[in-house]
Amino acid sequence: MAVTNRLACYSDPADHYSHRVRIVLAEKGVAAEIINVEPGRCPPKLAEVNPYGSVPTLVDRDLALYESTVVMEYLEERYPHPPLLPVYPVARANSRLLIHRVQRDWCSLVDRILDPRSKDADKALARKELRESLTGVSPLFADKPYFLSEDFSLVDCCLLPILWRLPLLGIELPRPAKPLLDYMERAFVRDSFRASLSDVERDMR
Repeated sequence: MAVTNRLACYSDPADHYSHRVRIVLAEKGVAAEIINVEPGRCPPKLAEVNPYGSVPTLVDRDLALYESTVVMEYLEERYPHPPLLPVYPVARANSRLLIHRVQRDWCSLVDRILDPRSKDADKALARKELRESLTGVSPLFADKPYFLSEDFSLVDCCLLPILWRLPLLGIELPRPAKPLLDYMERAFVRDSFRASLSDVERDMR
């Protein structure tokens, strides 16, 4: 994969949405300048290209994209190899639906736990829901090396940042979640995943 230096990615080194984009960049072998953004601080150049000042934001020449799923799908189309979505429309639609479910069912809980404005009782309930939900889906990881797939995909790019943060979230998966724990062990040693980690993320484990 040819590399390019014209890409810049504004990223919060602790943010799981930024992390998923960095995984895609690493998986594709795309060179991008990673510009770390502290929470609550919007660099002037970021404000110029993104009216929300949010991360992740990808800048490709005159194009600026924000919202992590939009950025990931752009990278998939812009750099098609290796593919991170299936070729056939039905399978691609199913992958997009899984991404939506990760977002709706799990990312929302992660955000509640990490939100400093959340009450302790609400955080505890979110931890319980996330732990039970992940344990419940664990058998789905028993038959295939990745999330309902033989191939690493954008779905994995969305899920792995959450799983990497489980210690930070105060969640320990029980023994019945072994298929999911095995999946984590396989995925966390991938070269692309290791390359995607910020220094802050490395310290999470």
